[in-house]
Amino acid sequence: MLFRQQAEQIMNLIQKKKIAQGKPSSKLEWWDLSLIGTGAVIGAGFFLGTALSIRQAGPSLMIAYVLGGITSFLVFSALADMFANDPQEGSFRVYAKKAYGHYMGFISGWIYWVAGVLIMSAEVTALAIFSQLWFPDIPLWAFAAIYSFMGLAIILLGVKDFGRIESLFGVIKISALVIFILFGILFASGLIGAQETPATNLPLSAGWGWFPNGMAGTWSAMIFVLFSYGGIEVMGILLTELKDKRETGKTGRVMFVSLTLVYTLALLFIFLMVPWQSINLSKSPFVTALSLFGLSFVDSLLNAIIICAAFSTMVGALFGVTNVMVSLANDEDAPHFLSHRNKKGVPIHALSLSGLGLFIAIIFSFLLPDTVYEYLATAAGVMLILNWIIILGSQLRNKPGYEKTRRQVEYTMPGYPYSSYFAIGLIILTIAGTILSENERIGVLASLGFVGLIYAYSKIRINI
Repeated sequence: MLFRQQAEQIMNLIQKKKIAQGKPSSKLEWWDLSLIGTGAVIGAGFFLGTALSIRQAGPSLMIAYVLGGITSFLVFSALADMFANDPQEGSFRVYAKKAYGHYMGFISGWIYWVAGVLIMSAEVTALAIFSQLWFPDIPLWAFAAIYSFMGLAIILLGVKDFGRIESLFGVIKISALVIFILFGILFASGLIGAQETPATNLPLSAGWGWFPNGMAGTWSAMIFVLFSYGGIEVMGILLTELKDKRETGKTGRVMFVSLTLVYTLALLFIFLMVPWQSINLSKSPFVTALSLFGLSFVDSLLNAIIICAAFSTMVGALFGVTNVMVSLANDEDAPHFLSHRNKKGVPIHALSLSGLGLFIAIIFSFLLPDTVYEYLATAAGVMLILNWIIILGSQLRNKPGYEKTRRQVEYTMPGYPYSSYFAIGLIILTIAGTILSENERIGVLASLGFVGLIYAYSKIRINI
């Protein structure tokens, strides 16, 4: 049942809509799945992480997001290919076990849990940064503590109550980028104007204007780009709810084209509205762009919407990693007491362990308020895409066995096996690019340290 709880919460909103329309069928059309997949991926990794990547890559970041969309689509395709041939509720962890043995399923599950804890910690840090737009004198750690307490309280209400809250936040999350893009269209068409005339910010001519910090700047920014596409692992579970499995490919293509288009359009309007050099981590680039127009209520409204979106992702990550730990415990890959649930169905011990990540984020927000988000986002991004490599590697290992059965399947990864190797190469290059930035190096070293500990624990745990 690994990750199924996450998928059920993502599906909750669309299922309520179907029931209200008198269509209680549990199966989803391809456009439904594309829509909820797009909403599931968008989070603070884009709303705030772009401040880091814009600073490093400048306008070339739009190119990087297209490349990131291709990479994430190939990972989704590899997962979809395995699901089409061998449907499994356990998703990529089960496929990793089949490909490389129990130890790889163990490592994959723990890497995903650590990635989720880091994502959750990065989200709560982003929430604190967003909130300082209104209350700059309140320290980062205080806001981090407030949002952590609120997130834990929501989970303690029970799974049913969390589903209602998460459904509402799902709508708010998508609306943030839609509002900004609509505002950008009005600006680009000349229907509204800024109080100041923006500097020429998007060089359309050839040359290094697109790459103000050279190729190295764009390369080091790729980790935050791929981090913005995090969440595709859950989409592998949602494929079980697709009404017509033959439309798996269409679902993935529409989802990633839509997501990449929304990302690149939003970035385009940022570059048109405000000089990229003025972007910094003190607030979201979207709020910075809107503040140019002197309409304080507009940028404050967007900031509020972004806070709701980030809080949604943070609570979702806390819920997800808690249930991942329960699944690991049920599979005897973690101590069994972590699977215990109270009368409301809340796994108290697993929640307490996962909540340690929030406590660590509060501590680092106090010690390193200026760099904590970059450290956490880098480490989370590396852990996340390491699991992408496991997914692609599992597909390469399992695919020959599927082909021997000679069964007709609904979906096959385009360009296999070259596309799989291509995606693995891009991910490895992305990880290598983190060494070009001093702050990113700290994050990647921390993530590699986590991987080392997980590997050592796997040797101890599996051999017990």
